[in-house]
Amino acid sequence: MADLRVDAVLCDMDGTLVDSTTMVDTMWNEFADVHGLDGAEVRAFAHGRPSRATIARYLDDEAQVRVWTETIHSMEAGRFDGVVEVAGAVAFIEELPRERWALVTSALADPARARLRVVGIEPPDVLIGADDVTHGKPHPEGYARAARELGVDAARCVVFEDTDAGIEAGQAAGCAVVVVGPNRSAATAGLPRVDDLTQVGVRLEGTQIVLTLPERD
Repeated sequence: MADLRVDAVLCDMDGTLVDSTTMVDTMWNEFADVHGLDGAEVRAFAHGRPSRATIARYLDDEAQVRVWTETIHSMEAGRFDGVVEVAGAVAFIEELPRERWALVTSALADPARARLRVVGIEPPDVLIGADDVTHGKPHPEGYARAARELGVDAARCVVFEDTDAGIEAGQAAGCAVVVVGPNRSAATAGLPRVDDLTQVGVRLEGTQIVLTLPERD
């Protein structure tokens, strides 16, 4: 086991704290079916990115992009079937001081708060959604803003992420990154990883958060 000492913890939501795979896959499959697209390709591109960025990749008409962005956002806000915590997420968050962790998600802020509450996590004071930034992941804006609003140096933060776009965003912001889940790619190479959040130990030492992680594989 290895210790990582930080001033704050920045978390992604879907795939990191919340398992909403069934809901998200259904949502993008519906979009793909309507437009004659390959559902697997659309889902792969969408993972970890703001919904508007995905829609704009496949639709050229700006009016249709707006319509479908509103449609997807409505789905995100009202569909919670099959949404559960990633194993260990609730216990992990409960160990963190509220003022020392933030959520940075590609979902809209209010639906993100609702999704967290569904799995038993009280949303943090600092929650950065897709509607709070100009540039979504893999741009570092969200993670940089979260660190700033917590009042800490991004270089003293750790990001928990499951997607390449999120990992790249965290690194570009200057944060340490821990990979959650099975994603293995060029972006994850050499980074510490956990299967889920049951593998992360938390203790406080003065002003520092000490996270105990498995040795790198």
